[in-house]
Parts: sequence; C-alpha cells; structure tokens
Amino acid sequence: MNPPIKQTDSNEIDRIEYRNVTKVFNSQGKNKSEGDNNGKITAIEDVNFSINDGEIVSLIGPSGCGKSTLLNMGAGLYQPTVGNVFVDGERVDSPNSHVAFMLQKDLLLPWRSIRENVEVGLEIRNVPAAERRLRALALLEKIHLEEFVNMYPHQLSGGMRQRAAMARTLAVDPSVLLMDEPFSALDAQTKMILQQDLAQSLASENKTALMITHDLSEAIVLSDRIIVISARPGTIIAEIIVDIPNRENPMDRRQNQQKEMAMYIAELMKLLHLGDTSEKAIV
Repeated sequence: MNPPIKQTDSNEIDRIEYRNVTKVFNSQGKNKSEGDNNGKITAIEDVNFSINDGEIVSLIGPSGCGKSTLLNMGAGLYQPTVGNVFVDGERVDSPNSHVAFMLQKDLLLPWRSIRENVEVGLEIRNVPAAERRLRALALLEKIHLEEFVNMYPHQLSGGMRQRAAMARTLAVDPSVLLMDEPFSALDAQTKMILQQDLAQSLASENKTALMITHDLSEAIVLSDRIIVISARPGTIIAEIIVDIPNRENPMDRRQNQQKEMAMYIAELMKLLHLGDTSEKAIV
C-alpha cells in the first residue's frame, strides 16, 4: 500500500504548527560521552508539520525518538533549540491557555470529588462557580459519569478515572488537545470504550488533537493522519492519511474496515521495522 500524501488546502486553519524544530538537551549523565556531540543529545531534528482545525493526528515511533518532547514544546513547557512552534498562529514561548494536556495517569486530586476535579482548570481561569458546575456536569453526562459526580477518585475504576481526566481536559475548551498515551494503562476492553468516548467527544466539539501512541490500531481508528518518527534524533519519515470513513466511530472502523485496517498496520510495521531482527527494530 502506498500511503496517501497530505494535500494542503489554503483555506484550512493550522491550529498547531512545528516549523523547522530541533531540540537539543544537555546530557545529565555523569559521563558526558553518554550524550552526542560533547555531552549533548539531539532529541528531534528539523521537524515540520501542522495540524488543521478539527484534525486528529497521531505520533508513532520508537521509544526515545522525541514524541513527548514535541508535545511538551506544543504546551510551552520546553522551548525549541532551533525553530518555532505556533498555536493558533501565535508563537509558543511559555505555557498557554490554548492547549490542554491528557497523560497516561489521570492525576485526579484525591480530596476533590469527580465534579470538582473536572472544574480544576476552569477554577484556575477564574470561571464563576455556577458556570464551572454546569460545564462539568454536562461533560460528565456526555461521558456517562453523571451518577458519579459526587464520588471521589478512589471510589472509581481506572477507566472511570481516565474518563474524568478526559472531561477535565475538555472542560477548558482548548484549541488543541495534547495526549500522551492516554489509554496505555487500561485493559483492552476499557481502552476501546474510552477510544469511542474520546472520538465522539472530539467530533462533537470539533476539537484538534495531537496524540502519542505505541498502539498501531489505536492510531488508525482515532486519527485522520499518522506521523511516523524515526529513532533519535527524531525526524519525520512518513505522513500517512487514514483514508477510512467514520473517524468519530472507532468501533465501526474496527468491525467493518478490517481489510483497510490490516493494510495500514502492515505499512506502519514496515516503516517501524517491526518483525525485523536487525537493530532498526528497537521500539
């Protein structure tokens, strides 16, 4: 299968853009030779891509290739060594209110109820209490947690806590969602249910998202496009358009598009050298 090439539409709005981005870290090891180039480690090098309004893009690649570094720079937690990151056309030079982060761990505050946890970001932004409450309750109903709004994190399952974390992320109405393997700690069945919830929520609110995943099937069922990153220093080796209908319905993609899914999985495995016994196959 030859993956489709991304076509640029001049009318599309870039919600987030990485322009000629390189990030170099100083090695923290006792022996500077642990790094490259006199104790420095180049995490990513000359990365260029953009994500349009309402588009969902997945990043895949070997561990240590700079995927999380890209998300951290999109959130303003790191600055590029070379190049720039833009969100809604503005250069990102510090943490900003345009983006929201969703991580592997739910990081819910144990002393706050589920509703109060969803309201955290709104509270930080000084949204009035009544408005915070209405927004939180609406989101919790949408993701089927309306019966648990007054319960505490320790009273919920891992999947339910991650749903609450998803509601907290959406509550601040970000331009861009940055997601770092948000479902990797969940069992397969719960993961598929939350993928469905996420896809429907993003579609209904026309949200833009950049997600890291090591799960090839997850990347395919959730994404409009998949960006494949090389081993460190991370560079883009492929951009694949997922030309399968019903992105808002991952279950349908899994059940009714199995042939197409298999073709994309085979192409991604080839790009990542999975099944290769050489050193290139390290993930």
